[in-house]
Amino acid sequence: MNYQIDNKGFYGEFGGAYIPELLRKNIDELENAYLDILESEDFKSEYARLLDNYVGRPTPLTFATNLSAKYQTQIYLKREDLNHTGAHKINNTIGQILLAKHLGKKRIIAETGAGQHGVATATVCALFGLECVVHMGALDVERQAPNVARMQMLGATVIPATSGNQTLKDATNEAIRDWIANPHSFYLIGSVVGPHPYPDMVSRLQSIISEEIKEQLVKEQDKQNPDCVIACVGGGSNAAGAFYHFLDEKEVDLIAVEAAGKGIDTSETAATITIGTTGFIHGSKTLLMQDDDGQIIEPYSISAGLDYPGVGPIHAHLAKTGRVKYISATDEDALKAAKVLALNEGIIPALESAHALAALDKIQFKKDEVIVVIVSGRGDKDMETYMNNL
Repeated sequence: MNYQIDNKGFYGEFGGAYIPELLRKNIDELENAYLDILESEDFKSEYARLLDNYVGRPTPLTFATNLSAKYQTQIYLKREDLNHTGAHKINNTIGQILLAKHLGKKRIIAETGAGQHGVATATVCALFGLECVVHMGALDVERQAPNVARMQMLGATVIPATSGNQTLKDATNEAIRDWIANPHSFYLIGSVVGPHPYPDMVSRLQSIISEEIKEQLVKEQDKQNPDCVIACVGGGSNAAGAFYHFLDEKEVDLIAVEAAGKGIDTSETAATITIGTTGFIHGSKTLLMQDDDGQIIEPYSISAGLDYPGVGPIHAHLAKTGRVKYISATDEDALKAAKVLALNEGIIPALESAHALAALDKIQFKKDEVIVVIVSGRGDKDMETYMNNL
């Protein structure tokens, strides 16, 4: 079974580039250039240098002594929360800003939900002296105020999206409209979503996560492969990166955790793969939450980074082929898991990451199994939500 993208930009039946004609030139330019740039020695050396001495990679693979005792298995935490800017998002923005630089782009557009991608984009734009415009749902602007302040301090213009339910989907809509109106710009997408080649490009840039896990487990366990890797999934970039180098390793179980919100049997959920159907969103054919007429069903999650009504086409393919097991965790599950990690390991995770940790209560592991959970971001941005709900 092939889990990688084909030469037409599809993962199985999912993917492609369903875009307005006005963006065809931009997408063609990117598609024709991205692989040559990513595989060039100049890019590789500069990307590696920045990950090392700016981002702070490799991130630790921390043995969670107390969690391991609690759940009677061997649990390791991949600490993406210790990256500069506090999440895995910087892995992608560093790579894409170098790509934009190679293409001669001066104005950068981004969308953001929880604000972590917006902060990471504003950070690299400041580093390279480029104009930065971030579209963010008006609701998310309110509930992620610390990240909005960080973006603005870094010099970004933050534009609230006031359509729809004023969250990530709507921010993405506005970012695409901005790109159509300003085709000289570079759209720096934050997840494995959107038209080809973005899902493949972001997956490759985030694959540093699984690359490091392999290297670190050799030191920890004298083997490259864990028994299981667990990651949260909204659009799905941290999960795509965490799974990337294990996709062909059939002995490694891969588990992705979606946001069930108030329950998959309610109207307030964001569990796309669990309840979604095939359709088109933001330039890609994938699974999404839609009604019988193909209209988007507004998602809900306590986590601003997981309430997206679609999912990256790589995840739609991995779900359909059965390579990855997709489960869901409610708001309540995530809040409980965050508290367990904080009280047992002294680590406060992002609400997104707390969904991945919630899997530990849902799956029975064996004592000798090695489980890696991706802590995709730190919980600073979510402290108000935690305080209001715990």
